[in-house]
Amino acid sequence: ALCWGSGQTSLSPCQFLRRQQVLQLYRKILRAIREVPAEQDRRYLKDWAREEFKRNKNATEEDAIRMMITQGNMQLQELQRTLKLAKS
Repeated sequence: ALCWGSGQTSLSPCQFLRRQQVLQLYRKILRAIREVPAEQDRRYLKDWAREEFKRNKNATEEDAIRMMITQGNMQLQELQRTLKLAKS
């Protein structure tokens, strides 16, 4: 399913759902970062995440957005795996 309606001020249902996905991913990443033990690492990761999302916030190309969400989820899983290993 493709999102049409670029140039409109309101979001199409598809764009709305995509935006929800992005926000959900951002929240999950920030939540995972809270688990990082070292304050300095936490700050670095938080700044990194904020910058990545800010840098891509005006992306409109559907395939690119889907790819970025997938990439973000993989990075989140990697972070969660690393944190789990650190705890064990």
